[in-house]
Amino acid sequence: MSEKGKLIVISGPSGAGKSTVVFKAIEGRNDFCFSTSVTTRSPRPGEVDGREYFFIDRETYDRMVEQDELLEHAEYVTNGYGTPRAFVEQKLNEGMNVVLDIEIQGARQVRSKMPEAVMIFIIPPSMEELRRRLVNRGTDSMEAIEGRLARAKEEYAEAEGYDYLIVNDRIEEAAAAFSAIVTAEHLRFADRKDLLK
Repeated sequence: MSEKGKLIVISGPSGAGKSTVVFKAIEGRNDFCFSTSVTTRSPRPGEVDGREYFFIDRETYDRMVEQDELLEHAEYVTNGYGTPRAFVEQKLNEGMNVVLDIEIQGARQVRSKMPEAVMIFIIPPSMEELRRRLVNRGTDSMEAIEGRLARAKEEYAEAEGYDYLIVNDRIEEAAAAFSAIVTAEHLRFADRKDLLK
């Protein structure tokens, strides 16, 4: 019997290294995929429908929201974004672990619709280290960096309710922690009790 995949929701401040940790943890594995979101915005040059996003019109998006076909959704700069439930469920049924990298508000929406989702919050070792990483990225002005640091403090205050907390000090250790969580989740008694028969 093929085991069902786990829905893994990761959140954390910008600059915590969430993607780096996950990519390191799933290197060489074929049982993970990232969830592909729907969006009403137009594709940017080089973007492929179904790869970066599923590009849909506003009418389709509004219908999906209305018919509860999105695990979470939000508006950013007049465009709608959301996680399609059907895509996630299909991948889980195929035995894939689906990773969803989203903000806390979206994570709460997912948890209310799929309580079995595994919620992981990833943080840097300190605010000083977060500042250093954001500066070194070289993509933001100092004003934007201050904004991201202020937002990180708000996120810390809102993070109650996650199942796990990973401190990303060393990538290898954080990736090992992520892998250990997923392994443990797959060994839950409730999911495996049929094996006793």
